[in-house]
Amino acid sequence: MLTCIEGVLSKDDVADFRRIMDASDWEDGRSTAGSQSAVVKRNEQLPPDSEVARKLGNRIISALTSNPRFIAAAIPLQIFPPLFNRYAASSGHHFGLHVDNAVRGDRLTGLRIRTDLSVTLFLAEPEEYDGGELVIEDSYGSHEVKLQAGDCVLYPSTSLHLVTPVTRGTRVASFFWLQSMIRDDQARGMIFDLDTAIQALVERLGRDDPETVKLTGIYHNLIRYWAEV
Repeated sequence: MLTCIEGVLSKDDVADFRRIMDASDWEDGRSTAGSQSAVVKRNEQLPPDSEVARKLGNRIISALTSNPRFIAAAIPLQIFPPLFNRYAASSGHHFGLHVDNAVRGDRLTGLRIRTDLSVTLFLAEPEEYDGGELVIEDSYGSHEVKLQAGDCVLYPSTSLHLVTPVTRGTRVASFFWLQSMIRDDQARGMIFDLDTAIQALVERLGRDDPETVKLTGIYHNLIRYWAEV
């Protein structure tokens, strides 16, 4: 399931992020790549263990965990500290076809997660750069994603994906992974669809409507059945 979430960060937040990031030192993005990814990865990133990356990452996690659509789609158990990258046309940056590592470990905290969902939070407006689309492959074909600054996309970490070459300007983003309480992507998608339908019924019939209450009980019982905590 591929899910886009609008307005995770406000435009003011994005501008503040960019101001801080532009004043920071960057390094070769291959320092956090797996053996397969390192062959096709050409970009720059903020040092993952730097104070800047950690502070900005905490702001993103705070914004996401207060976003109802994110919680409904991800049902997160653990969120990996967000990383930050940029792709510059002047350097021919791109990221070829790859799949993310199944397990990610954080050197500072010792956190280890199974990567169920990958997240990209866009920090540059689409008109700032040409190219740089995130292309995600699944059983239904290829999907190109290029969102407004402050918006993010969630997609299964099992998916093959790539970032097309940036041919003008600079693409800036945050990227990270999470482990969901619901390991199975299909089950997670059904729970998300059910939650979305319940919220629509609440808007129309009210939270105390008997059928809405019954469906809410089914929603929680399905999470209880499938959740790994």
